[in-house]
Amino acid sequence: MVHRFSTVQQSPDSEWFRSPERGSRFMLRLMIWISKKMGRTVGRVVLYLIAGYFLLFAPAARVASRVYLTRVLGRRADARDIYRHFLTFATTIHDRVYLLSNDDSSFTIQSHLSKDVEQAIADMRGALLVGAHLGSFEVLRSVGLKYPGVPVVMVMYEDNAKKLNATLASMKTGERPNIIPLGRWDTMLRVQEQLEMGALVGFLGDRSVGSEKKRIVPFLGEPAAWPSGTFRIAALLNRPLYFMAGLYTGTGHYEIFIKQIADFSSVEKLDQDKAIQDAMLTYVNEIENCCHMAPYNWFNFYDFWVKTSNI
Repeated sequence: MVHRFSTVQQSPDSEWFRSPERGSRFMLRLMIWISKKMGRTVGRVVLYLIAGYFLLFAPAARVASRVYLTRVLGRRADARDIYRHFLTFATTIHDRVYLLSNDDSSFTIQSHLSKDVEQAIADMRGALLVGAHLGSFEVLRSVGLKYPGVPVVMVMYEDNAKKLNATLASMKTGERPNIIPLGRWDTMLRVQEQLEMGALVGFLGDRSVGSEKKRIVPFLGEPAAWPSGTFRIAALLNRPLYFMAGLYTGTGHYEIFIKQIADFSSVEKLDQDKAIQDAMLTYVNEIENCCHMAPYNWFNFYDFWVKTSNI
């Protein structure tokens, strides 16, 4: 297959900043309230109602779900598929209440870490991770819990960081996650400092805001625009880059996959652009593999693909 790369300034992914994240935060606050007042069992029952609500009253998300599921399943997705998609999303949001509280005792989490990742964690060399809105990003915190003294750091947009901290404050969990806001003058310095402290530093590499440069990489057979920022950071820091996904595989069950997808530690400056292209290809390929493995775990409920006329 021939992959065509081009750089674009904007793409449909700006839509995520206006609606899906707000819905996610609302759901998280709602599930916190339900879990506190009614307990986890009742909370799980409510998830079925929430998924039904989205199916009936979120037409844009419903259309986006059908488009994605039809591509990944290889057949036209029906209402049952879309409902299951929303239910999986609602379930992972509910599970965040416990995972963000550093409480994974009620979960069965199976980790698939490559040997180089395990060695990097054990040696406190730090690891730069790139995931996506695929399954649960917060389940990564369970990896940190298994390695005492290894910090887990999330890099996200400042607005999202403030909203997440406010939500967690309402949970009164005591310990807030270590968050580095993206897009600030000291972001790179703070990331480098955390890596030198042996931290697991995680990015989500499938969405961007504003004028961040993106590259066209085919996804499930159609062109999509992917932000290149995380890959440029890895190249500038001369660091290996690891793909991370925490897939929901059933009630209380997750599987974590972490593997190296690029190593910029010895890449010359003139070769960085090609190395970034190769890393992005590998990254998208890993996402595709995860989508085929657990198709209801993809949580970008907007028109993710780029129209041919825009390329």
